[in-house]
Amino acid sequence: MTAVRSGPAFSLHDVPFSTHGSWFGISPVLGENKRADDLHLVSHQNGMHAVLRLVPLDTETGGRADCRVVSTPSLLRWEHARGSIDCAYEAPETIRIRGRGIGLRISAAAAALTPFTGTYLYRDPVDGAYVFTSYETGRRYRVTPLSGTVTEASGTQTLGTADRGLAVSAHAPGGTWEIAVDELDSARRPYLLSAAFDDVEERARQAFAAFVDAIAPWRSAETPAAELAAYVLWSATVGSAGLVTRPAVLMSKHWMDKVWSWDHCFNALALAPGSPELAWSQFALPFDHQDESGALPDSVTHSEVLYNFVKPPIHGWTLSHLRRRLPKPLDLAELGVAYDRVSRWTDFWLARRRVPGALLPHYQHGNDSGWDNATTFDPERVVVTADLAVFLILQLRELAALATELGRHDDARGWTRTAEETRVALLDELWTGERFVARGVDSGATWSSSSLLDLMPIALGEHLPEDVAKSLADRIEAHLTPHGLATELPTSSHYRPDGYWRGPIWAPATVLIEDGLRRSGHRRLADEISVRFRRLCETHGFAENFDALTGAGLRDRAYTWTAAGYLLLAEAHALRASGPSGR
Repeated sequence: MTAVRSGPAFSLHDVPFSTHGSWFGISPVLGENKRADDLHLVSHQNGMHAVLRLVPLDTETGGRADCRVVSTPSLLRWEHARGSIDCAYEAPETIRIRGRGIGLRISAAAAALTPFTGTYLYRDPVDGAYVFTSYETGRRYRVTPLSGTVTEASGTQTLGTADRGLAVSAHAPGGTWEIAVDELDSARRPYLLSAAFDDVEERARQAFAAFVDAIAPWRSAETPAAELAAYVLWSATVGSAGLVTRPAVLMSKHWMDKVWSWDHCFNALALAPGSPELAWSQFALPFDHQDESGALPDSVTHSEVLYNFVKPPIHGWTLSHLRRRLPKPLDLAELGVAYDRVSRWTDFWLARRRVPGALLPHYQHGNDSGWDNATTFDPERVVVTADLAVFLILQLRELAALATELGRHDDARGWTRTAEETRVALLDELWTGERFVARGVDSGATWSSSSLLDLMPIALGEHLPEDVAKSLADRIEAHLTPHGLATELPTSSHYRPDGYWRGPIWAPATVLIEDGLRRSGHRRLADEISVRFRRLCETHGFAENFDALTGAGLRDRAYTWTAAGYLLLAEAHALRASGPSGR
């Protein structure tokens, strides 16, 4: 048996074992707050669904073998005193599993089969493979024995509630067995063995090594989490399928298995220098579902596009950074497509989210901001906020730059004029001289909160008056805990350790604020925020968010925009350390 290869080791309770392009992974995490004792094949087609349970077997006792599970990007291993089982991806839709000394039982995760739910099992008489068909995913899972013997097959062709599965082991003690497992649609040619298991695992190792070398060539001992961050992005990437119109990085291959229309921006930026095509696909995906008003959907996943909320217009900020990070400039055709799409998205905010006669746009709910339950939205939900105006100003400025490059000079002047009108209105209407306030659209009342969202206007960077930037920086520093920026002041009565946007540390807020501070000249504070967030990830991984006071990872533990945020900050730090000081 091969030794577990080099690469970042990780706990499957935190990060699923998967590969670039696959729609399934191997994990004990079956849903939000739902974990199993055994590893499962979990698919993300038609949602997150545990399809197959994988149980190592003690061939001497016939019972479950208690194993230690070890995982690296290219190899998953169950280790037992009498043997081991190895799993590697041969292709995005195919895994190979090989064992020695112990066996494996593969069974349907759900026992109940109804006319519309559950998993049916049969033996295919064409090639002798065992096929599980899943109502939930709408796909089939074919198990092809390659060596060894099937010692048990139960529940084949059985209807209703039953134990459906098969067990595999070696022909003789000390021997090996091997199977291939495919996720497929209706049918596929019989599985043909074309490579030895060791070669399959080596190709997987090389594929990830090439990816991490491209994404993080700057990594060193000072950025110890870079490889695991790259793996989180690499393994959460899926191929185009269903409503996912192009290769995309899901936010997670746990239950947050969607592309939200601002999360994707941070992933695109992290990928840009080393994987520009994937980065551009990631940026473009929500725009493939832009509606007739110009609005982007809230989220996109395999079988669902949601429009009931939107996300903030950070795409101008993103596109400005993305164009600088791509190794090759966009050609005129690509610029034209980007310009048209971002123009329509901007027109949505100007035409559909401004009260007639108003200069500033409004949110309809906290979800539109991406900061769903931030205390900024406690008094009212339909509100004018400073962060929204700032993102719109940055987007208008980027459109003006694009229009100039495309020779659309009248457009450029129009976008520039609207950007300046919005900036003036922001300062006149929402700046009190000490802080920014929010304003209810219906009531006209204004208020401030202890939310970090109120300080997000620092993202305007060099376009802010110096005194405004200084006041924001001072207030931002009050949110800085030993681990990073708390989204609600820890001294606030509304602070909650696991309160979503009422306390925990989040990657997007960190990246946006760090960038704005740096562009507005507050480099010392930007450096401190960067180092604390990087240390947080190096200690606690890439969770959806983190307890601001303890650093503990919260919610989904394999979140790609957290990994992307780490890579962005780590790369910038490495480049600053190796070159002249600056941004």
